[in-house]
Amino acid sequence: MSEKMPKPNQACTRAWTRIMRVRDRLLGAIEADLKAAGMPPLAWYDVLWELARTSDGRLRPYEIEERTLLAQYNLSRLVDRLERERLVRREVFAEDGRGRWVVITEDGRRLRERMWAVYAGSIETHIGCKLAEDEAKMLAGLLDRLL
Repeated sequence: MSEKMPKPNQACTRAWTRIMRVRDRLLGAIEADLKAAGMPPLAWYDVLWELARTSDGRLRPYEIEERTLLAQYNLSRLVDRLERERLVRREVFAEDGRGRWVVITEDGRRLRERMWAVYAGSIETHIGCKLAEDEAKMLAGLLDRLL
């Protein structure tokens, strides 16, 4: 049965390995930059960004999960933490009293903006200064084909 399974060529296997190594290294570097600046982890930014970019600053938990790389169980604990820090609040979903909205607060918006200043600099340091703009566009286009 395994003989009939398609096998990636050496170039595809190398590309996969590089994607995973680059991902790990870049995330580690960005997390370190945020930590050095006294900021919370990148996952906080991801949730706050997804909320901030909606027209009313709110999403259902499953919508946040769909838009981020966070698993439901991790997202639930993270939203609890963000709520304790008063960066988000939960509101009852009017159409279904069991459901909840997660809503970004003004404190959450301000923290996301402060985090972006560090995050943007980190993107430039670890990616932008290593690729010309046309190279970055080409790389983004190639990666889009995998999505």
